[in-house]
Amino acid sequence: MSEQSDSAREGGTVEVLIPLGLDQVYSYAAPAGLALKPGDVVQVPLGPRQTIGVVWAQGSGRGGNLKSVTGRLDMAPLDAALRELIDWVAWYTLAPKGSVLALALRRPSEDAPERPRLGVRLAGPPPARMTPARARAIAAAEGGLLIAKPALAEAASVSGAVIDALVDAGTFTVAAMPREAVAAAPDPDHARPVLSDAQNAAAAALADGVRAGAFGVTLLEGVTGSGKTEVYFEAVAQAIRQGRQSLILMPEIALTAQFIDRFETRFGVAPGLWHSGVGGRRRERLHAAIASGEALVVAGARSALFLPYKALGLIVVDEEHEGAYKQEDGVAYHARDMAVVRGRVERAAVVLASATPSLESRVNAGRGRYAHLRLPERFGGRRLPLLGLVDLRRDGPARGRWLAPALVEAVRANLDAGEQSLLFLNRRGYAPLTLCRDCGHRFQCPNCAAWLVDHRFRRALVCHHCGHVERRPPECPSCHAPESLTACGPGVERLAEEVATLFPQARTIVLSSDFPGGTERLKTELMAVANGEFDIVIGTQLVAKGHNFPGMTLVGVIDADLGLSSGDPRAAERTFQVLRQVTGRAGRGERPGRALLQTRDPAHPVLRALISGDPERFYEAETAAREAAGLPPFGRLAGLIVSARHAAEAQTHARALARCAQAPDGVAVLGPAEAPLALLRGRHRVRLIVRTGRDVDLQDYLRAWLGRGPKPKGSVRVAVDVDPQSFL
Repeated sequence: MSEQSDSAREGGTVEVLIPLGLDQVYSYAAPAGLALKPGDVVQVPLGPRQTIGVVWAQGSGRGGNLKSVTGRLDMAPLDAALRELIDWVAWYTLAPKGSVLALALRRPSEDAPERPRLGVRLAGPPPARMTPARARAIAAAEGGLLIAKPALAEAASVSGAVIDALVDAGTFTVAAMPREAVAAAPDPDHARPVLSDAQNAAAAALADGVRAGAFGVTLLEGVTGSGKTEVYFEAVAQAIRQGRQSLILMPEIALTAQFIDRFETRFGVAPGLWHSGVGGRRRERLHAAIASGEALVVAGARSALFLPYKALGLIVVDEEHEGAYKQEDGVAYHARDMAVVRGRVERAAVVLASATPSLESRVNAGRGRYAHLRLPERFGGRRLPLLGLVDLRRDGPARGRWLAPALVEAVRANLDAGEQSLLFLNRRGYAPLTLCRDCGHRFQCPNCAAWLVDHRFRRALVCHHCGHVERRPPECPSCHAPESLTACGPGVERLAEEVATLFPQARTIVLSSDFPGGTERLKTELMAVANGEFDIVIGTQLVAKGHNFPGMTLVGVIDADLGLSSGDPRAAERTFQVLRQVTGRAGRGERPGRALLQTRDPAHPVLRALISGDPERFYEAETAAREAAGLPPFGRLAGLIVSARHAAEAQTHARALARCAQAPDGVAVLGPAEAPLALLRGRHRVRLIVRTGRDVDLQDYLRAWLGRGPKPKGSVRVAVDVDPQSFL
């Protein structure tokens, strides 16, 4: 902690914002000899304890009887642009300003020591018992260099146990390896790519935008496999040449393995990676490198948006249409939209990249608010996959099976040709419902209004909303009939069971986000798929997101109708996006690809638009439907969820809130009504929806309404979601 002073006025005051769920600043006296300015990170007393805070403004009076700031912390201050972003996010989302500050403020106590990386080197005599494996390991370690154990084992083609045995024998010694650099300098001219004419034109336009040093938003729309990443890398290169920082936002950390390889190929080093898996001193060192400007390129999840960049010149939102950019809990913000706001306050260029842009971005481009660049063809002249529908009403699978004969034959032909196939089903687990054939009992989560999902790999019934787990019993808990439980419907695990029966010799893998091993396992498995180590891949939505599998030539969609019957106003758009993305995994290598979509509604407009190969057909129809209904982006929505431990509490408060709505012209308040997910994590939920025109100040109306409404009491909570993405 530093308490140096140079210009603080003795007895002055400062307004400090605390990173808690509070929407106000607190006044503190600035101690004599301590120079404080807005943005400084300080330690202050709050009640009986000390806490961290940020000076938000200079006070107007003298200290008087105010408590004093304890000291200034040796942490990077929050500059004016980041404080403006925090103010804006709090205003837009109606979240307490302190809660938004918590997204941007690193707490020193959160950073555990960085675990050292250990290596081994040749340091002693050969072991008493020499084996061929030990001899190879010793030969690979010649020269006395310190080598990471996994790298040495791979180089010598031995197991880790062989290395450990040589350590025990005194042949190898263990030592800490030098810390990895968190922010090595990327070289913008390391390996310039060969781009197509369309790519060159788009790359030049993006680089010009960065070179101008002014705020502007560009929608980079390109079909799957068109090389969007290589195009926006040229904008990153321009920012590096100017000494300005780039932020590349990604919806899923599982996407980063292939991305890092491509980045290293282009720039010679990896970018700084920021996500929840980066911890300890490494996280602290990267945070400091970002604040100092040393880290020129950062790739990360949505939380990277709130880091203290010193000279931000470019923000890229990759896969900008992805719902993962919306944070649902706590501060309900959309990282894509807030990236545009941060670009404005930083005067930075913003690039939104996608093969299936959100309707909001498409409309903004059509209105001229965003520039619009298109890459209509795949790189290298590769063709887009041919799409076909399988009508399950006429050509469906046998009872108890989920793969139609046409898809089975297509997979078999692919196996014979030595090519990979992807079977896509956006349902985790074995089956979405388990019931008793004798009495009809259904297994439901005790904390949520949701069925428990059967996970055979884990031998458990699991709630995907709250995480509740229970064992699958041998008999019905209601009627006690033995062997009466049956699984209803397929999940990816059940699909894998069918594939193993049909194609027992095939190398098959199931990719699902809920398997043990987390992100690191997913990265390893995705790289193995890309390297051709599996013949059949069975996956959920995560396989649809930006992956490049060169050997994959067939995609089979098991249930193309899944999601189309939802009451969500974005259901058609989301289904179109995920199906176009997942079918785009086929034919990205040298061989052409195709996709088969199993459906019971082949005449549905979304499916007809997909099969036509003309995305404009879908976007035009969906835009017209949204405009006619006054739905976003042609109108505005906000959701209010009133929750409580008891249903009566939630309903009573929601009704009282509705009576105070006083909706003016142009504002409609719908509800209260029980939320579709009426019970979540033990809390009963009632929903109200506000719908307005684009010209209505929605935030002003919501604040006035909540201000005159009843204050939550007891267990009641009211959560506000401006621009909701989920309607559960």
